[in-house]
Amino acid sequence: MDRVTLIGAPTDVGASRLGCRLGPQALRIAGLGPALEAFGAEVVDAGDLAGPPNPQSPPVAGYRHLPEVVAWNVAVHDAVRRELAADRLPIVLGGDHCVAIGSISAVAEHCRATGKRLRVIWVDAHADFNTAELTPSGNIHGMPVACLCGLGPDELTGLAERVPAVDIADIRSIGLRCVDAGEKKLVRAAGLDVYDMRWIDEHGMRAAMHTALAGVDADTHLHLSLDLDFVDPDHAPGVGTPVIGGPTYREVQLVMEMIADTGRLGSLDIVEVNPALDVRNKTAELAVELVESLFGKSTLERVTPADHPA
Repeated sequence: MDRVTLIGAPTDVGASRLGCRLGPQALRIAGLGPALEAFGAEVVDAGDLAGPPNPQSPPVAGYRHLPEVVAWNVAVHDAVRRELAADRLPIVLGGDHCVAIGSISAVAEHCRATGKRLRVIWVDAHADFNTAELTPSGNIHGMPVACLCGLGPDELTGLAERVPAVDIADIRSIGLRCVDAGEKKLVRAAGLDVYDMRWIDEHGMRAAMHTALAGVDADTHLHLSLDLDFVDPDHAPGVGTPVIGGPTYREVQLVMEMIADTGRLGSLDIVEVNPALDVRNKTAELAVELVESLFGKSTLERVTPADHPA
């Protein structure tokens, strides 16, 4: 975690609302780079990737903007794979959540090449497990988990040179509270490991994360895909699809701190920050605070597995 590369993916081609293409710059303005440097990281900002603009066209065969989404994900995949091969920790600055198809496909390839086990922690208000047949909108930012699990168009499911790119048993979904009707049935049938807000209300965020992180060890590459609509909109208003009833500020910080305690974070997406809907860059500033916790910010010094490598 001492060699970090920031990769901007300024696109909203997969989203329901315009604006998250401005997310990477908002995160930079909020001080993401200097915040990481304060923890001793060598930070390289690789700038923004290039890709097609948002055509704002209707769905075709159940997908909106599929060629554009593919182009952006190929660019993200190649950039993330390059940084992982150079032994650097890539942080993808979205952009909408569709870009996680490219980033996690690259991480999955890297894990297979290096013999690491993959654990994906997907924090989100939504399941993102829709398909062309189930989606009410055609927006591909509602489909990345399904695509990673092999349910989607070949151009996206095949980015990792294996279908599925990720075994569904390697994914943990945290914080769900808005899932489409057909999507609910598919999530259950597929066996996705989900800790929705009902589960968290009944058992607590600590129990959710303790279970979601079970088995993470020195041979694990942990990828966090952080959708800011995971957070209750009282704390993160600048997102395209806010859903009330999300985790509190302290619960979200606990998620980050427990991931930090593993010492195994290897890659990160920060997505769906939409400055056009934000209040004085509040959501991007919160994202930076959360990343600080991921990199070890805490009230007291803590002993982690990274202090005692296996």
